[in-house]
Amino acid sequence: MDSHIERVFPLLAGNGSEKTIAICWPHRNEYDARPLTARWRTAGATIAMPVVVARHAPLIFRAWTEDTEMAQDKQGISYPAAGASIRPDVILLPVVGFDAQGYRLGYGGGYFDRTLAQLNPRPLVIGTAYEISRITSVQPQAHDIPMDWVVTEAGAYRREGGLLTAAG
Repeated sequence: MDSHIERVFPLLAGNGSEKTIAICWPHRNEYDARPLTARWRTAGATIAMPVVVARHAPLIFRAWTEDTEMAQDKQGISYPAAGASIRPDVILLPVVGFDAQGYRLGYGGGYFDRTLAQLNPRPLVIGTAYEISRITSVQPQAHDIPMDWVVTEAGAYRREGGLLTAAG
C-alpha cells in the first residue's frame, strides 16, 4: 500500500506545504502507516494520532513521533498520552470493510463518523484496506460519512459521483 499512497498522494510528502496527517496505531493486522511518517516529517508534515476522550464524543488528534509517550485504551490501541489537540488536513483511516460507494466498516463505535461530522473544513479521508475486505454494501446509516479515497494493496480508488473508481 505504501507505494500506492506515495504515488497517488505526493502532497502528503510535503512539496512545500506543511500538512497535518493523522494515522492510526495499527490494530488487529490493520495497515501500518508508521514507516511512511519519517519521510513525511522530513518534508515538513506533522503526524497526529486520534485519541478517544469520552464515549460517544468526537475524537481529538494529538501530535505523534516515535519519541511520544504513549498510553493504551481499553482495546489495547496506543495513542499519544498528552498534548494539545490539533486538526488534521488528511486522515489515513484503516477500515475493516468498504463498499463501492466509499462507505466503511470500523469497529462499531462511530467515533470517526462523529469526528468527521464536526470537522470543518473536513479533512481528506483516505481509507486503507485489503481487497479481501471489499463488500457489496456496508448498508450505510444516515450518520455514516463516506471516504474520499480507498487504497488497497491492488491500487487507489477515488470517490467520484458517489462511487469508487480506480485512479491512474
